[in-house]
Amino acid sequence: MKHIFLNLKRFDITPEHGGVNRLAEPAAWGEAVTSSIKDVAAHYADAEFAAFLPEAHLIGAVAGAAGSPLGVGCQGVHTADTAPGGNFGAFTTLRTGNAVAQLGCTWALIGHCEERMNLRAIMDEAGAAPDAVEAAVNRVLAREVAAAQAAGLTVLFCMGEREEEVDSWEEVLTAQLTGGLEGADLSRVRVAYEPVWSIGPGKTPADAPYIQKVARLIKATLPGVDVVYGGGLKADNAQMLAGIPEIDGGLIALTRFTGEIGFYPEEYAEIVKLYLEA
Repeated sequence: MKHIFLNLKRFDITPEHGGVNRLAEPAAWGEAVTSSIKDVAAHYADAEFAAFLPEAHLIGAVAGAAGSPLGVGCQGVHTADTAPGGNFGAFTTLRTGNAVAQLGCTWALIGHCEERMNLRAIMDEAGAAPDAVEAAVNRVLAREVAAAQAAGLTVLFCMGEREEEVDSWEEVLTAQLTGGLEGADLSRVRVAYEPVWSIGPGKTPADAPYIQKVARLIKATLPGVDVVYGGGLKADNAQMLAGIPEIDGGLIALTRFTGEIGFYPEEYAEIVKLYLEA
């Protein structure tokens, strides 16, 4: 099965405030996103679709996806949660798995490079030794995965190497997989590979042979787990990615990166078509 994921991060902010939301007023943005793409998900019955949005938009997004196979997910969960006879809700500022599941979510995105960056910054601020930081980040993410799955959520687990880690990519990525998914129910995990070193303006995108060798490593480390390209499924790389047998789908962010940058449903539909019908 192929998998098409959408992660819109903090793309709900309008251009006059420095954002790229040209789709709808912020209060209606979540529902506008999912209602505009649910027919695409329904069209491809042999593929799995999910959209990940900031928490404020999840109720609207779930409503917009109603009656379709489009799943809705949050962008991370806390490592602990409510439980009968235990903590009944003292999680100020923290997003728990049970909370988003009760909003109607069925997915959680965990380990995105921006989440990893934030965890590293906190540990650096605390004076943690550099060689201990990555192992600690992996342990925290493993607890998030466990909490998400305990709440009934399927996990899209993101991983990838930074520029300074390219020479040791195999060691770094293996540690992220084995550490971050320790104890996880792998039947409810999809892995998204983000080559962090190649993402962003002025950087050279990872090519097919590089993506393929990483996907092979992931599948050798976690047999049976599907792997999607998390570095951005776009119109200009959809056919290339479709030609890599070890890649089972992709993660779309924005659909337009020049001019009026933003997410446009008609461009999303075209990207999906280019990939799934390649």
